[in-house]
Amino acid sequence: MYNNFLTCFLKSVVTLGAAVGGVLGGYLVDKIGRKLSLMLCSVPYVLGYIVIISAHNVWMLYFGRMLTGLASGVTSLVVPVYISEVSHPKVRGMLGSCVQLMVVTGILGAYVAGITLKWRWLAVLCSFPSCIMLLFMSFMPETPRFLLNRNKRAEAVAALCFLRGPHADHEWECQQVEASVQEEGLNLSEFKNPSIYRPLLIGVALMFFQQITGINAVMFYAETIFEEANFKDSRMASVVVSSIQVCFTAVAALIIDKTGRKVLLYISGLIMALSTALFGLYFKMALPNGNNSSNSDVWFTLNSASPGTESSISWLAVVSLGLFVAGFALGWGPVPWLLISEIFPLKARGISSGACVLTNWGMAFLVTKEFHDLIGFLTSCGTFWLFSAFCCLNVIFTAFYVPETKGQTLEQIEAYFGRI
Repeated sequence: MYNNFLTCFLKSVVTLGAAVGGVLGGYLVDKIGRKLSLMLCSVPYVLGYIVIISAHNVWMLYFGRMLTGLASGVTSLVVPVYISEVSHPKVRGMLGSCVQLMVVTGILGAYVAGITLKWRWLAVLCSFPSCIMLLFMSFMPETPRFLLNRNKRAEAVAALCFLRGPHADHEWECQQVEASVQEEGLNLSEFKNPSIYRPLLIGVALMFFQQITGINAVMFYAETIFEEANFKDSRMASVVVSSIQVCFTAVAALIIDKTGRKVLLYISGLIMALSTALFGLYFKMALPNGNNSSNSDVWFTLNSASPGTESSISWLAVVSLGLFVAGFALGWGPVPWLLISEIFPLKARGISSGACVLTNWGMAFLVTKEFHDLIGFLTSCGTFWLFSAFCCLNVIFTAFYVPETKGQTLEQIEAYFGRI
């Protein structure tokens, strides 16, 4: 029981660090800028991996993963904000979706490398991307919107010249941004303003719904799911699942500026609702009594099923998991991160994004940490049917509350919330 707790906590502690990082990132992004915040992220990344590489007890592993989680939280906030503020409206959706594409590509790379590398060498390999980020960000400009908010107009024009090319109308874009720039700081009393609290509530709800579908539980415990479903090479199965995620996230990035954000959220939510319902059906058929086990240390006790039952319907588990990952990658994976980088007014972007990242990683920690106990309480089929119900709620929430931001400038989106 104690070893099982340590394993679960080791897997979920990175999300706890990321939740703290979200709060820190919300402060840094407004105080020191988008560019410098990203460059500073490299420090806890590298330090964390050094601690993991040199770890000689489990507590050093916890600390190392906490540091890398902290950096991940800051990065997950600052990167979408940076991309949204430097992108042209016509390609902002594609570029914003590439954030999630790079995340799932990294997960796939870690799975592939983990097949052949020991965990210490895997930590060495994972330390390189943060160093590369530090190097390349030193050549990138600060976002024009942040510079204009700091009354650095000449630097903002230079940044636009770098980003748009020398022949673009830099003056016109500067004037559009300046028209909506608020020089004064953000006071707590201003959260009574609908143009600030409405996008904040939508952003927090998006992050909540993204995690309550169970994606982190499925991905973090993919190997366990396949092992308990009697698949021989669970590590290769995880590679296949991650490959599906990469492919469909790439599809989302390519089509999002044509289809719009809401269409992808609808399709994604319906696919996930169907797939998690099928997954629940699989466990119901494999465990006819509807009860996993009285032993809470066992997540999926398929051994209690009738002989040959699970093997005869194992295709249902494969299809359900693959469908779920594909559906998530198509919409509810990349789109919420894109939307929270678009819908907040400039002066509230840091604190509002921080609240959203805190919600996301906090929910990720809870779902990952409590997945084991949830299955013990609701059984496997009940847990996945609960996830299915939340996926249906995702679709309803999207229909009534999520705005369509396709093709609009950040200033137009800000003006929209000011009107409603």
